Amino acid sequence: MSTALRVAILGASGYTGAELVRLLVRHPDVRLVALTAERQAGKPLTEVFPHLGGYDLPDLVKIDQVDWDGVDFVFCALPHGTTQEVIASLPSRLKVVDLSADFRLHDVETYATWYGHAHKAPELQAEAVYGLVEANRAAVKAARLVANPGCYPTASQLPLLPLLRQGLILADDIIIDAKSGVSGAGRDAKQANLYGEVAEGVHAYGVAGHRHAPEIEQGVSEAAGKPVVLNFTPHLMPMSRGIHSSIYVKLAPGKTADDLRAALVAAYKGETFVRVLPAGVAPQTRHVKGSNHCLIGVFPDRVPGRAILLSVIDNLVKGASGQAIQNMNLMMGYPEDRGLEQAPLFP
Repeated sequence: MSTALRVAILGASGYTGAELVRLLVRHPDVRLVALTAERQAGKPLTEVFPHLGGYDLPDLVKIDQVDWDGVDFVFCALPHGTTQEVIASLPSRLKVVDLSADFRLHDVETYATWYGHAHKAPELQAEAVYGLVEANRAAVKAARLVANPGCYPTASQLPLLPLLRQGLILADDIIIDAKSGVSGAGRDAKQANLYGEVAEGVHAYGVAGHRHAPEIEQGVSEAAGKPVVLNFTPHLMPMSRGIHSSIYVKLAPGKTADDLRAALVAAYKGETFVRVLPAGVAPQTRHVKGSNHCLIGVFPDRVPGRAILLSVIDNLVKGASGQAIQNMNLMMGYPEDRGLEQAPLFP
């Protein structure tokens, strides 16, 4: 495009909203024209996020104060359950990436079961495209509304989908043991996220009932060509950023962990953001911090006929805002890595 894409971020006062701003201020084709935050409306963004000072950014406003005639593209980083009606109210010409869970589940009845209320925009759900880019690139390119995947589902599906499509692992015995940094819970004040509640300990949560389970199952079922139910348990880690998924799988007859690794190398050859590590190398969350990268390791299990897949991402980048920008780039015809070229931050 000859002129800058005019972008609005709804929910700019949360962690994912701030991460969108951090990345988009360096995107050469984007101009941020509207930043919303209901409780912080009227404040400059630098008052809410001092690390974003020094950029020419609009002040925070309420959603109903946005002039949509001056907007081309919308990122919606609002809480789950609030997004459907907001997006339904937007001009239909706008392209949208939604970072909430509101449009990720294809079936509105499944959504109602897991989120406790009926879907408020089923006609938009029928239009929404699931934005796991490496698995759904063609559909994302043609989409108007993209549902940005969750952080756990991104880290879990990237290693699993190619293997299930090729029948290299069995679909009926998948165990995902996942860990997340505290930022995955959002920025609102919650007792469970206080330093004294999180530091120097690890705990499971959402055991046998986390809302990301049906999202993961939706993707792996499509890849396997049949319904799949899997074990998924998330844990909270005393760190700010990062997702680490340890995935335990049963090999198809005659297959080895080396076969899995070779298939993943082939599947992600040429991908900018997904890298399969050499045999025997375990990925670490500290090696993707601040980046849109996903690192995958493959190990033979000591239990015969099984293998272990290890996958790491930054939950705020590849697990949220970075992947959202990757989706925007595809939707708007920009190079997929535009604005996402930064290397991981270490240490």
